[in-house]
Amino acid sequence: MSSPILVVGALGNVGAEVVKQVLARGGKVRAADIDVQKLKDRFGGAVEAVRFDFTDPTTFDATFKDIRKMYYMRPPHLTNIRRDVKPSMDAAKQAGVTHVVFLSLIGIEGAKYLPHHKVETHFRKLGMQTTFLRCSFFMQNLNTTHCKEINERNEIFVPVGNARTSFIDVRDIGLVAALALTEEGHAAKNYDLTGSEALDYWEATRIMSEELGRRISYRNPNPLYFLIETVRRGTPFMFALVQTGLYTSTRFGMAKYVTGEVEKLTGRKSISFRQYVIDYKDSWL
Repeated sequence: MSSPILVVGALGNVGAEVVKQVLARGGKVRAADIDVQKLKDRFGGAVEAVRFDFTDPTTFDATFKDIRKMYYMRPPHLTNIRRDVKPSMDAAKQAGVTHVVFLSLIGIEGAKYLPHHKVETHFRKLGMQTTFLRCSFFMQNLNTTHCKEINERNEIFVPVGNARTSFIDVRDIGLVAALALTEEGHAAKNYDLTGSEALDYWEATRIMSEELGRRISYRNPNPLYFLIETVRRGTPFMFALVQTGLYTSTRFGMAKYVTGEVEKLTGRKSISFRQYVIDYKDSWL
């Protein structure tokens, strides 16, 4: 009997799509996240649900037992990679995981100060087969991380300036991840995943305004003010600092490139930003 495919962070935006797409291809899934009941509520009996906590080594054995392939991500709030992330990576290697599909960040080769780079580097040191999904900014960040400011202030508050972002829908990322986990030929590959267009935030808010029927504005703070205000609004400092680094990199063009990798790998066009807004419209009502 073939071993299941492990999806770490199965309750996340991307992880849930990976589960869905692997199951659609006839694969067996072990869905791992911190709340087993929520996993069962979300996926029912279609998956094997296990409790996994990056900071609790007692959850590692049951999570990685008999696993050969896994999807792996870094929770945004975990910024101390050595303390909070590497132990689970080491445990996966020791348990016999041979191939990891890791959710990374586009342009990470030139951003060694970001946590994603440290994770990529450590997986390589472990000698595992890797597929790094180096993604542009998720469209779904707007209905999660930035949902409150859009709903309460009718604005997007990011320090990106005039730079363009090749937003990608997590549904496309989930599909590519599932292909990498269920097909041969994806080991030792790095995929730069983007949408089919690069928009600045004025264009993005214009599309949102048209589809939502109300004016959504783009506030363009400088990075220091963004950091201070984000912390003031309740975001932990280290998480806010990583956000500031990501958006500052975007400000200097890291996320402007359109690659066409999604269409090449999946055989269909990536989901457009306008279609995303239509599909998630209820998030901002």
